[in-house]
Amino acid sequence: MTQRTYCMIKPDAVARGLVGRIVTRFEEVGLEIERLELGMVSAEQAAANYAEHEGKPFYDGLVSYITSGPVVKMVLSGPEAVAVVRKLMGVTNPKEAAPGTIRGDFGLTLDANIVHGSDSPESAEREIAIFFG
Repeated sequence: MTQRTYCMIKPDAVARGLVGRIVTRFEEVGLEIERLELGMVSAEQAAANYAEHEGKPFYDGLVSYITSGPVVKMVLSGPEAVAVVRKLMGVTNPKEAAPGTIRGDFGLTLDANIVHGSDSPESAEREIAIFFG
């Protein structure tokens, strides 16, 4: 069964010129790029996407970072797309991410961890609506 997921290449990866290498990894495993857009994340989009973290000590830094520069927003689809993208990304903290994963190969810090991917099909649909309307 084909599934859709949302993925974002974050400002640090865009600034470092890693977009092509990251997109290639998704294509190489057979995921289809349904939509891809380079642009800024608005304060409203950031607040909606990170609503569950509002009030936490790291919230303001998270919103500031994700709105600090251009990102690549994507809708990817394929069998088990959510799980496939999450496996390719690696664990959230790049220092703990396995070599061969996007974060393991390119990530530098927990705060600037290269890429975001939806954690469930429900989150994917919510995030696609936030970033693509």
